[in-house]
Amino acid sequence: MNIQEHLAKVSQYFSPKVIGEVNDVYVKVAKIKGEDIPWHNHANEDEAFFILDGELLFEEEGRDPFMMKKGDFYVVKKAVNHRVSSAKECQIMLIENKSTAHTGEVDAPITKSIQDQLD
Repeated sequence: MNIQEHLAKVSQYFSPKVIGEVNDVYVKVAKIKGEDIPWHNHANEDEAFFILDGELLFEEEGRDPFMMKKGDFYVVKKAVNHRVSSAKECQIMLIENKSTAHTGEVDAPITKSIQDQLD
């Protein structure tokens, strides 16, 4: 599989797409640009972020915001409020349980269902 080919098919920002699965975990790719994602958490699941290209501003409750760059990897622990944004397009890979809701319990205009992420 070529990850860049899958990213080329992602046409909307903040709209993760499943590209594979390992046991009970989905591997997803997404493009981020802007500040549309709300503060949210995943009550029972950790979430892993890997930066494929660009820079991602990561905000996490209880710590100073930090910039992630190409090649950086970070795991948000379950129940920790967080949000991400990017001034320019950033391409990311997400690794998360199949049950992980896109924006946790927060329903926002950008929220995508698991089915939307599989299509």
